[in-house]
Amino acid sequence: MTTSGTRAAHRPSRRQTVIEAATELFATQSPDEVTVADIAARAEMTSAAVYYHFSSKDQVLVEGMRVFAAALRAQVETLTEAHEPGSDIGPAVTALVVWLGEHRSASTVFFVSSAGMSQEAEALRHEIRTQLLEELAGLVRKGREPVSDAEAAVIGLGVLALLEAAAVSQVRGDDVYRSLGHRSFLSEVGRLAERIADPAAE
Repeated sequence: MTTSGTRAAHRPSRRQTVIEAATELFATQSPDEVTVADIAARAEMTSAAVYYHFSSKDQVLVEGMRVFAAALRAQVETLTEAHEPGSDIGPAVTALVVWLGEHRSASTVFFVSSAGMSQEAEALRHEIRTQLLEELAGLVRKGREPVSDAEAAVIGLGVLALLEAAAVSQVRGDDVYRSLGHRSFLSEVGRLAERIADPAAE
């Protein structure tokens, strides 16, 4: 028996439902064209319910980017922890590209759709890029011991640029991605990551 006003135990928040619905829309349409009503319809709720959780569609976009970035950072951390010291980083970078492909809608929003959307989104992209650079520098240090912090940071920046370019190419299915095919594309990304990390190995 429940008393009036008591919420059911473990009642899930609908914030994540809103984020997922919005992400699917932002991945296929310009965020400028998506309305709160569109998000509400996709999430199978009312616009008022969306506004209960978020003040605007821009806030939904930014929160979705934040959730995705946290998952991406966790993935980099997991791969770094599992990485064999002194071994090539190519397979780890390839695994990241595969992971991005498995999260295609969120990857599209983060790397493509959200670019220039708002000052808040751009500030968040900058913050997240800095965090990813730190994580990738850690992977580089583990793969290329010994290496100075400065050298690891520069190499990490090159790997980050490669990861961003590969993510955009993959989610857009551009000419490079289509001409190589998925497997060859991943193979080339891995090889290039290894060359960036240790050019003397070639």
